Amino acid sequence: MTTTIEFEGKVKNLIDELKSVCANYGLGNDGNEFKIITQVFLYKFLNDKFVHESKKVNDKLAKAEDWAKVFEKFTTEEEEMLMMRLGEGTAAIKPHQLVSSLWHKQNDKDFAKLFDQTLIDIGMQNSDLYSVSTEGGQKIMLFDRLSEYLHEKRDEFCKAIINKLVNFSFEHIFNEKFDFYSTIFEYLIKDYNTNSGGKYAEYFTPHAVSKIMARCLVQEDVKNVTCYDPSAGSGTLLMNLAHTIGADKCSIYSQDISQKSSNLLRLNLILNDLVHSIQNIIKGNTILEPYHQENDGSLKKFDYIVSNPPFKLDFSDYSQDLDTKQNNERFFAGIPKIPNKKKESMAIYLMFIQHIMYSLKSNGKAAIVVPTGFITAQSGIDKKIREKLVESKMLAGVVSMPSNIFATTGTNVSVLFIDKANQGDVVLIDASNLGTKVKEGKNQKTLLSHEEEKLIISTFNKKAQVEDLSVVVSYEDIAAKNYSLSAGQYFEVKIEYVDITPEEFQEKLNGFEENLKGLFRESKELEKEIEGNLKGLRYE
Repeated sequence: MTTTIEFEGKVKNLIDELKSVCANYGLGNDGNEFKIITQVFLYKFLNDKFVHESKKVNDKLAKAEDWAKVFEKFTTEEEEMLMMRLGEGTAAIKPHQLVSSLWHKQNDKDFAKLFDQTLIDIGMQNSDLYSVSTEGGQKIMLFDRLSEYLHEKRDEFCKAIINKLVNFSFEHIFNEKFDFYSTIFEYLIKDYNTNSGGKYAEYFTPHAVSKIMARCLVQEDVKNVTCYDPSAGSGTLLMNLAHTIGADKCSIYSQDISQKSSNLLRLNLILNDLVHSIQNIIKGNTILEPYHQENDGSLKKFDYIVSNPPFKLDFSDYSQDLDTKQNNERFFAGIPKIPNKKKESMAIYLMFIQHIMYSLKSNGKAAIVVPTGFITAQSGIDKKIREKLVESKMLAGVVSMPSNIFATTGTNVSVLFIDKANQGDVVLIDASNLGTKVKEGKNQKTLLSHEEEKLIISTFNKKAQVEDLSVVVSYEDIAAKNYSLSAGQYFEVKIEYVDITPEEFQEKLNGFEENLKGLFRESKELEKEIEGNLKGLRYE
């Protein structure tokens, strides 16, 4: 029997083979390569999920030696009956749209057009289930016409793709858990979700950080809750949160200005059995036009919010449009001023923090990645936000992470935890000394061990005071420290006393006196030498 580790290797090998096909046809490192790789992977995944689910509900297909041939002979009524019995998260696929059917037709004229049309048709058939919406209401379909990214040899390219897919099956993994899919997803997109994407840079939140955020937010069994990320990226934070709660106990909501990120998040939801939430993925500008609203037009409030927002971004083009009555309440601490130089240094994360605070239910919780400088800033919007968190008694705690926890940025980060129902003390954790430094490409990265992750999570959830790691403070303590959220500023200064005898004390004192006498003698000699040199100076 194939083990999970062995099958994980086979899945990664398939991804590598698809990338190799792209490279052989001149698409290696091309801007469209990620669309081809992720969409072809998704087509195969949906194909095999359809096969898997069909066999579960139809005995004729389950017992057939060649189930595809049996399926091809289904009447229209049999097809419709099968579709009705499939789970709501399974794509509707017709016999001629199967991978095996395309493989048999690969020598047909204009195979690339057939390949493209097959994917487009599957997307159209399942539009209501899988389409991502823009803030303007347009639908972003599941698939593109992939062969059109090539200028020539389109038929050969599509043949090469279909021949990689036909000998592989995902059927062994549909019962696997989140950890398996998260590893596969990260491997699938590792070359495409980087900070090289221009203005709207995307960062992959490390799983250690995502796990700590989720486990510190969700400390009890919950159900029928809403989870939101206003800058979702590819969805790492949301997937960890949903996994902690249970995929069947929560609904996911998101918004992100990047279409690429929205497409990757859709793929992540499909892999993690969260198809029911795809309708809530929105491609759009959260700060300018937050999409998720109630029937009366007010912004929707959420049970849980997670976010790793962009820290700096030029939003001067629309910052003046934010001055409305509703936004004055949403952005209570203000909007960063437009600098004369380096507009790209505008601190947009401050806008996201305020938006998140505004978007929480009365008992809602949030975890936000922030630059560590935020927790100690002495003035400005940063301090106003901290004052609000303390005075409203909605601050749960802060975890300051080790440097280089993100391999792609040298900025030190902390995680800000908000709990609108928190009336007790606040836990501040300084985890900056934890972790092991490793090289990742040209960058240095700090990795937390599982034991260190557990230590942080346990310390936070128990609100424990651990020497050189954490402090538990009251809201009054924080106000007295000028609203600083740095654990180090609350650590006690330890003075170690060593017992010595009177004789030892006198001996040490005599030693100090002799050293001082020696220094004084050297000082006098140096003084005489300098005076002599000065007298010897002559004007010529």
